[in-house]
Amino acid sequence: MPPDCLFCAIADGDKPGHLVLRTPDVAAFLDARPVFKGHTLVVPRRHVVTLPELPADLRSPFLEAGQWLASAMVDGLGAQGSFVAMNNVVSQSVAHLHLHVVPRTKGDGLRGFFWPRTKYDAPAEAAEYAERLRSSLPPEAVDGFAG
Repeated sequence: MPPDCLFCAIADGDKPGHLVLRTPDVAAFLDARPVFKGHTLVVPRRHVVTLPELPADLRSPFLEAGQWLASAMVDGLGAQGSFVAMNNVVSQSVAHLHLHVVPRTKGDGLRGFFWPRTKYDAPAEAAEYAERLRSSLPPEAVDGFAG
């Protein structure tokens, strides 16, 4: 654990935080600046900065905790659903992988993201981008891909 990682310290109980769950692999605690009350962060207890760096043995426990919390937003808080998201590097306020699980209710005022949109110049350009992405994936992710 890096000595200055706030999320590692909260997950290990060395810094105060409102822990929601803790297993040997993951922890979850309330966001100090929530979008809505109950906004929770799920973190691997091992220091990991981004999703691409998440070790295979932590994928299931990490996602499972996100599932549990998405259900808890409804069952425990009376929300109608949840918003689940994570950033990698850009807009990542703490350099430790964290999954936001935010309770949602119709009419809650959250308007989503306003992303600029672009277009591919031609179908060939889109195909090139698809191929570039495929070539970066592990073989098991593209086995049997027909193109």
